[in-house]
Amino acid sequence: MERLQKVISNCGYTSRRKAEELIQAGKVKVNGVIITELGYKVKENDDIQVEKTHLKKESKEYYLLYKPEKTITSVKDEVGRTTVVDLIKTSKRIYPVGRLDYDTTGILLLTNDGELANILMHPSFFVEKTYIAKVEGILTGKEFDQLKNGIMIDGRKMIPKRVKLRLKNKIQNFSKIEITITEGRNHIIKKAFLAINHPVIQLKRESYAFLNLEGLKKGEYRKLTIKEVKKLYSLK
Repeated sequence: MERLQKVISNCGYTSRRKAEELIQAGKVKVNGVIITELGYKVKENDDIQVEKTHLKKESKEYYLLYKPEKTITSVKDEVGRTTVVDLIKTSKRIYPVGRLDYDTTGILLLTNDGELANILMHPSFFVEKTYIAKVEGILTGKEFDQLKNGIMIDGRKMIPKRVKLRLKNKIQNFSKIEITITEGRNHIIKKAFLAINHPVIQLKRESYAFLNLEGLKKGEYRKLTIKEVKKLYSLK
């Protein structure tokens, strides 16, 4: 017997975290009975319905997308904007691992493997993500050190793994900073630079763990290799 949320994610419906939200919202039935208990365990032959959809096991798919601007990191959008899922041709119910803002570009993983998605999004596994931030103004040495030593954001300190100056343009008054983090709080990069009075103009996620955007243009994607999937699992 396995926990209900794990079975839902392993069937490729959504991530384990989202499955927990659906259970608590009363949107999951087991053998026709609504289940709201997160510790509930199911047997292999139990009939599971999520949002009125009967689950069935699917083969796993893994994609690396170069997310363009003006796309929503979601499976669907209520006002009809383009989502990252719309960009990938597949009949499987895939979903993004984590999120990037509407105006942020760069590397994004999508899959229907809930177990892997849970590993990659869990804060205890410290998956590295590297961003290039184009920010207003030229950072002083003091501001650069402040960024490297950690910024208090919403009552909790964010300490980057690495910070590197890529470019400073005194004529147009902007800087490009490479910053690597392991956490995934919403808008964390933008909030960090705003805290030192250098608002982000453009933001791109350049790498995710050992994966990068080599060979891809904005809006393009590729399938991950078996070797890459195994290496992502090894991050646990």
